[in-house]
Amino acid sequence: MLAVTIEKHKKKEGFQGQKTVLIPKKIVSAINKKNKLNQPLFITDIGYYPKAKYHYRERPAGAEQFIFIYCLEGKGTAIIGQKKYTINAGNFIIIPAGIYHRYASDDTNPWTIYWVHFKGDMAEAIAEFANKHSGGYKGFIKYNENCIAIFNEIYSQLERGFRKANLVYANMCFWYFLSTFIFNEKLKPPGTATEKDPVDVAIEFMNKHVATSLKLQDLAQHVNVSASHFSFLFKEKTGYSPIEYFNHLKIQKACQFLLFTNLRIKEIAIELGIADHYYFSRLFHKVMGTSPNSYRKKGT
Repeated sequence: MLAVTIEKHKKKEGFQGQKTVLIPKKIVSAINKKNKLNQPLFITDIGYYPKAKYHYRERPAGAEQFIFIYCLEGKGTAIIGQKKYTINAGNFIIIPAGIYHRYASDDTNPWTIYWVHFKGDMAEAIAEFANKHSGGYKGFIKYNENCIAIFNEIYSQLERGFRKANLVYANMCFWYFLSTFIFNEKLKPPGTATEKDPVDVAIEFMNKHVATSLKLQDLAQHVNVSASHFSFLFKEKTGYSPIEYFNHLKIQKACQFLLFTNLRIKEIAIELGIADHYYFSRLFHKVMGTSPNSYRKKGT
């Protein structure tokens, strides 16, 4: 009986206040052949469904495109492959191309969603990175007006027609739009370090103490994590050991001293908490591929 009721109320589209732009395949193909800027990542469909009661989609063989859905209000469910997700306000999902999926709005509290279908040479890599960063197909972001403003800008450009400039601009904006979800922690206001993970807290600590000499134990103690576990977490997230990353920050600061001050190499080393200026020069060359003096003369 329940199955009959669900089947009866299925509704793929047609919601009051909805917005949808579907870019014809011929236009997408023609533009991409002529303009390489679109090829890495491009939108094929985009839309907004407010309070989309009975909204339902099932694709046994998956879709040709990758699908991004952001739930602004209400709730729904999604099944991707063999896993089921509950989608609440603030959740977003990125569904890979070619994988079974089904999603539906809640009957009693229907979702309001922003959605985009996208393809491109980089689409798979971006989707995989986003899903790895979120720990699955589902992520969460607190309401942020900036994200909605970017979506509306993309939509308004595509709504004006499919000339090359509109499509290129919209697709370049889409890179940024996705990044605001993948790296949503970067949108937090300053002073919220306690909400961040140990790696982010440690990096802030490094930046504040770039003129000192920090050891692995100092960093681990600051975030209340054992040295071995902290080292593992840090390399897992950044690709570098904590001390290697700290040295990179020192060299980044050294570049500013070289370009914008008349400090001697020895003086710059001291400013960065490095007593041996010969060691500093070797470290600089290792990171930047050139000596401090050559870098200063080049002025880049």
